Amino acid sequence: MRSTVVPCGVRPGYVRPASAKFPSPNKGPEFLVSARLRSLALLAVSAATTLTVGSASAHAATAASTSTATPQQQVVLKGTTLASYFWDDSSGRAGDTGLPAAGKPMQKGLVASPSWPLMTEGYVIYQGKKLPFFVGDRGPGTPSNRGVMLDLDAKTFAELTGGTFNSETLSVDGVGGNGHIKIEYVVTKWGDGTGAKGLPVAYSTGAWAQKDHTVEAQPVSVKRPAE
Repeated sequence: MRSTVVPCGVRPGYVRPASAKFPSPNKGPEFLVSARLRSLALLAVSAATTLTVGSASAHAATAASTSTATPQQQVVLKGTTLASYFWDDSSGRAGDTGLPAAGKPMQKGLVASPSWPLMTEGYVIYQGKKLPFFVGDRGPGTPSNRGVMLDLDAKTFAELTGGTFNSETLSVDGVGGNGHIKIEYVVTKWGDGTGAKGLPVAYSTGAWAQKDHTVEAQPVSVKRPAE
């Protein structure tokens, strides 16, 4: 049986009014409630600080990610043309007479242009496929008079068309003998070799032998005056 402890100075059977307080040397209920409230307040402040720091970290991470994003390539010329293909490995098997005009070994991405400056860079698009190129040789010759203004390397041609490069014949198999496709070209940087910038022209014009000193206009950023 639990014994009843009667506070000092209180008669047995006395009912304490709701507003009455027992004199006690210990901490009262009001202190305990106040302590709990302070604890809750500290927890709320701690949580808010954590959220603020987390948000700042996330923002910093996002900013860092944005600042390191790869910038978009500059476009200096776009167009479409018929393209053929070749592979000049200096063996003479395909009628070649030596290294490509730029002095680079034959490789995937090396194309021939009848007029663009050597080492011009860009990419071609065919049926949703996009592959890079650089101008390393001259051609097509006579076909450029009929609108064939780009000679792709055989490996790029094969990848664009779904064919297979044949290293024995230096041709592309699996394309039904098709040697021409209509592609979209995008020039991103003019080369510093001989040749003419701008829309491609036929080899017979001799533009490939000229040095084009045209300076391309660069974008100018203008700062707004302070308000």
